[in-house]
Amino acid sequence: MKNDEYPPSEDTFFIANNIENEKGNYALDIGSGSGYLTKLLCKNFSLVIGTDINYNVLQNQSSYKTDKLICCNGSDALKIKFDFIVSNLPYLATDEILDIATDGGAEGFEIPKKIFDSALKNLQKNGKFIFVTSSLSNYSKLIDYAHQLGLKTRIITKKKLFFEELILVEAIN
Repeated sequence: MKNDEYPPSEDTFFIANNIENEKGNYALDIGSGSGYLTKLLCKNFSLVIGTDINYNVLQNQSSYKTDKLICCNGSDALKIKFDFIVSNLPYLATDEILDIATDGGAEGFEIPKKIFDSALKNLQKNGKFIFVTSSLSNYSKLIDYAHQLGLKTRIITKKKLFFEELILVEAIN
């Protein structure tokens, strides 16, 4: 299984451009990877936590003194509520998980579902959960699942790339 850091890419910059003006008290970046979004959130939130399942990836982020980094699956280790959660989900539809940074499992739903279940317990009332998904995955199934969890969802924006369309979704508790 591949465990390399996911470097900032089109999807990372797509999210960043749409969350750079978000403000609040507590923010969480699930699957923080390179730390790009975690660092961005530090500008407008009083407490920012980045989580990643890959300890080595978090060690590469340790140069950021303003954020807290926790190695865990989703947000399973956290007991606090956040007003803002962001995740660059591993959304690619794959038959098996070969790269934990990008592979979302069957229909691109299996791993994002686990992240949703984890994040929901840490999302405060009226809190926002922003995530990116792709036309290459079953994104409507993911949005339907968010509805089943009681979240109000809307597609914020889409971005066409050569081989896929990125879809940025907001889910409010």
